[in-house]
Amino acid sequence: MDDMQKMLIERACERLVTEYCHFVDHGEAAKIANQFTEDGVWASGKVVRNGRAEIAAAFNRRQGNAARISRHVCCNLLIDVIDENNATGVVYLTLYRHDGEVGRRAAPSDVPDVIGEYRDQFVRTAEGWRFRRRDVGVSFVKQKVD
Repeated sequence: MDDMQKMLIERACERLVTEYCHFVDHGEAAKIANQFTEDGVWASGKVVRNGRAEIAAAFNRRQGNAARISRHVCCNLLIDVIDENNATGVVYLTLYRHDGEVGRRAAPSDVPDVIGEYRDQFVRTAEGWRFRRRDVGVSFVKQKVD
């Protein structure tokens, strides 16, 4: 595999990561399930979604929450190409979110809700590059004030 092939794989995986954020942040979270393989896994702590059907159910619920505004700010993306059909990646996540009045254009926020990272396994399929597994690791969480 030459450098150009590696770069094209890296770019395809980067686009998948970016689309994921745009889908969830812009009312299209239901599209996320199709970014995973049929047997793909999405995991965050003790919450694990196995297979496209479970992932779809979770992200359909997220899309149905019209009261939530969110922005997933991802940076420091690092993709490692294993071979022509497999890659891994890590990207830092800063997540802002707020539930409030449906239809508003802005929401109050003084600090991010979550800072962490996604650890990804990518695989080339007949449909193109997909997540085989996406793990959300949380490093910092906004302190709740009661």
